[in-house]
Amino acid sequence: MQTTIGKVILAGAGPGDPELVTLKTLNYIKKADVILTDRLVSPVLIDEYASKDALVIYVGKQCSKGIHTPQKDINDLMIEFAMQGKLVVRLKGGDASLFSNILDELETLKKNHVPYEIIPGISAAFGAAAYTGIPLTARNHSKGVRMLTLCDLKSIEDKQWKDWAKTSDTLVFYMSGQRLQTLADQLILNGIDTEKGLAVIQQATTPDQKTQVFTFENIVENHLPTFDFVPTLIIVGHVVNLHQSFAWFDEQPTSNSYFDNHKTTISYAS
Repeated sequence: MQTTIGKVILAGAGPGDPELVTLKTLNYIKKADVILTDRLVSPVLIDEYASKDALVIYVGKQCSKGIHTPQKDINDLMIEFAMQGKLVVRLKGGDASLFSNILDELETLKKNHVPYEIIPGISAAFGAAAYTGIPLTARNHSKGVRMLTLCDLKSIEDKQWKDWAKTSDTLVFYMSGQRLQTLADQLILNGIDTEKGLAVIQQATTPDQKTQVFTFENIVENHLPTFDFVPTLIIVGHVVNLHQSFAWFDEQPTSNSYFDNHKTTISYAS
């Protein structure tokens, strides 16, 4: 007899603090037969809320450390378990749709006629901004906000650098910590207002959050330090200058990774 096809939930788990997960995602974590979880999902969500009978499979990516689950493998796992009638939760750090491979997953689900839902989550940008006291669109400081990435530097044209340098919008760069100096150099070269600030936030919203703020006037005179830890998020704009006045989160000095030191026990499919 044909097994009833299950369902796949594409869910955002929030930026790190497990209390920032949505109630809807949490309810699905509790009911899931299978959880395919990214590296940057808080382990607390799995340890405390997943069913003891759930199959939890780590499908994280950390290319700088040689850890990489091919997207095709993730797609195949979703279909494999859904075809067994399972409720599959594909759990992503931050928001499910922002700088993720959700399009590949959606196309795979549609091709195989698998029912699905998309559940939004608090993105890393919103979490980092809130936990550093940097309101992204503060009145008289910014007219808008742009979510960007520097993954492919070669594709960025000169006119794009100039637009980023001159805009009154706040710029938020994901996955760009190792390209920080290039970003700063190009913005300065293209005439950015040196009174604007640049914030580098690591492990946002976790106990190991670390924030460093620079002005472009300082950057002109001194090279930036190297930030090789991910996740690192960069905020550029006049709003960064509000951090000193409104930072409320008590950051503790640490060199450890919250995500690497709080690993959940993972079961793998045979």
